[in-house]
Amino acid sequence: MQSTSPVRILGISGSLRQASFSTALIKLLARSINPAAQLTLADISDIPLYNEDLDKEQKPASVQALNAAIAESDGVLFVTPEYNHGIPGVLKNTLDWVSRPVFNSALKNKPVSIISSSLAFTGGVRAQAQLRETLSSMLARVVPGPDVVVGGVHAKFQDEAFLDQPTLDFMLEALDRLRSEIQLRAAQTK
Repeated sequence: MQSTSPVRILGISGSLRQASFSTALIKLLARSINPAAQLTLADISDIPLYNEDLDKEQKPASVQALNAAIAESDGVLFVTPEYNHGIPGVLKNTLDWVSRPVFNSALKNKPVSIISSSLAFTGGVRAQAQLRETLSSMLARVVPGPDVVVGGVHAKFQDEAFLDQPTLDFMLEALDRLRSEIQLRAAQTK
C-alpha cells in the first residue's frame, strides 16, 4: 500500500539576503510543487561560524534545529547563488556544521537536489559543481539528472511573479526526480 502523505522536502537557501533570489526560488517552488510533495524553507541565519571548540555533544541550538529538520525531511533541496566562482561562505559554513559527525551526518544517504542561480548567463555552474562535491563527501545522495541552473535570475522575477515558465517547469521536473528518488528509497527500505 502506497503512502498518501506527501514527501517532505527541506529547502536550504545559500543566501541570507532579504531579497535573495535563491530564497525566492524556494518559495516559488513551494507554491508550485506537485501536491505529492511538500517543500519548506529552513532558516540558516542563526548558524554560528564553525568552531570545533563548539562542536561538542551539545551543539548550538540553531545547529541542532537544522540537523533535526534535515533528519525529519525525506529529502533536501539546495538553492544557491554563485559567489566568486563558488558557493557562498554561509552555505559552506552550514555544511561544515551539518557534516558532523564525519561520515554519519544528518545528510548521510539523504536524497538531495541542487539548483544554482546567477545574474550571469552561466547560472552558477561552478557553485553547483562545488556544492555537488561537498555533498558527495558528506555521503548525501545527489539525485542524478541535468544540472538545474538559472542564468539571468534577476530578469526572471517581476515582484512576486516568475516570468520564465520553461525554467519553472525545468525546476519542477528536478523536484519530481527528487520525489521519485525519495519514494524509491522508501520502497527499498520496507
